[in-house]
Amino acid sequence: MNAVIQWVVDNKWYVLFFLWGLPLGYYRSKFRKKVYGTDSWTINIKPLFLRELKALFGDLYPGDQAYRKLRNFYRLYLAVYVALFAAWLSPLR
Repeated sequence: MNAVIQWVVDNKWYVLFFLWGLPLGYYRSKFRKKVYGTDSWTINIKPLFLRELKALFGDLYPGDQAYRKLRNFYRLYLAVYVALFAAWLSPLR
């Protein structure tokens, strides 16, 4: 048991990135389906990025509260990812 705990401590950044990244596929799929207006699973494998980026950084559907709520949550989720990378790359760690 001590070896497992020691491994987790030694590899804490990998563990953090793995745990935080697990739901990324679900959230990205949900966001892309809302942006592209489809329920098809194939939206997850298509390389359509321009509209997705416009929706993430702009306001693609101004009157849609569900879109805004999902967009803001996805922004927060990605911001935590950026913060994790910044902390990992920080010389103070």
